[in-house]
Amino acid sequence: MGNTKGKIPKKQLVQYYAGRVWRDMGNFIKWLILAAVTGTIVGGCSSLFAAALACVTNVRGRYPQLIFALPAAGLIIVFLYQKIGKEDRGTNQVLSFIRSKDDVPFRAAPLIFVSTILTHLAGGSAGREGAAIQLGGSIGNQIGRVIRLDEEDRHVIVMCGMSGAFAAVFGTPMAAAVFSMEVVSVGIMYYAALLPCVISALIASEFAASFGIHPESFHVSGIPQLTLQNGLKMGVIALACAAVSILFCAALGEAGKLYSKWLKNPYLRVFAAGLIIIGITLLLGTTDYMGAGNNLIEQAVESGKARPEAFLIKLILTAITMRAGFRGGEIVPSFCIGATLGCVMGQLLGLSPSLCAAAGMAALFCGVTNCPITSILIAFELFGFEGVSFYLIAVAISFAASGYYSLYKDQTIVYSKYKAKYINRHTRN
Repeated sequence: MGNTKGKIPKKQLVQYYAGRVWRDMGNFIKWLILAAVTGTIVGGCSSLFAAALACVTNVRGRYPQLIFALPAAGLIIVFLYQKIGKEDRGTNQVLSFIRSKDDVPFRAAPLIFVSTILTHLAGGSAGREGAAIQLGGSIGNQIGRVIRLDEEDRHVIVMCGMSGAFAAVFGTPMAAAVFSMEVVSVGIMYYAALLPCVISALIASEFAASFGIHPESFHVSGIPQLTLQNGLKMGVIALACAAVSILFCAALGEAGKLYSKWLKNPYLRVFAAGLIIIGITLLLGTTDYMGAGNNLIEQAVESGKARPEAFLIKLILTAITMRAGFRGGEIVPSFCIGATLGCVMGQLLGLSPSLCAAAGMAALFCGVTNCPITSILIAFELFGFEGVSFYLIAVAISFAASGYYSLYKDQTIVYSKYKAKYINRHTRN
């Protein structure tokens, strides 16, 4: 039969679909290879970073007097960034690059590595995820430069590096794979990065485990049956976590403004902050608030015990530390704040303090990052699935009630939290 008008010949149709399959398989294989390479390199560097953090934390535990070196450590960090880092803006720079508005210099990797180690060694109240995100992002960007990826593919490989570093340091590959896609623009998921982020996170996580860096996990006890009364109690805890997440972001922002107003010289600023942290620590008579706060998280979740004022003290010390010029991150401190707050509220409301600490940790993380899917996955990976209903309630309410605040000023809220409406605006902190 002859061809009718408008009908595509079979040979051309086969060639068309064969070309599409070949192109798609080419992209699939390309990202499998790139993700595996990125996950291996980032996993190795992040494993070294995690091991170094564990080492200095142990040293600080044996020699708590190291806190008196905090002002000196701060001066070294500021010197390094003044001489090498220049306009480094931390995690915000990584997020901005993914939206084609900045670059992630390779020098960010060694700088954040060394400065975070110094901060933790001397007892600054800081986490490690900011370092992990920068470390992974800068390595991923450098890989993209070396193999000459175009700008769009470099955005993907930066997210790939972020996921790998997050997974290696935290041991939560599911959450790590999603976090880098979710955190940049709330309301839009960068699904083009799903395959490479998953592969990179899994490889980096296994790489870290092979070096003896095992993921943290907690045993949550006393999980009750979900009833209307228990659900309402968890809702109250989630609202409290949302309010404190706003307070935490506001405290970080105000601390930065106060430093800029009264202590304009970065050397004077970090030195004075070090002295203030030493004074508060001596006044409290405990070293519990030094570092990321993992000890407080473990006590709250595993034992259901926390001091009523613990969440506020950790919040204040983290704001003083992070906005003065010390390096690390705010996410693990936010875990600590949420866990201790949830634990105390569980005691007051008559709901399992262990469960409430776990839910509070996920809820406050969601409030400060605006990443509900990542928050739920973190809860699953750290606490298991038995309390799933309570974690979902806590995260959902905290996300809705926490407004448009964030740890990251370059994070963008693309769609409203309250209406199916496009708003596309920066968060506040």
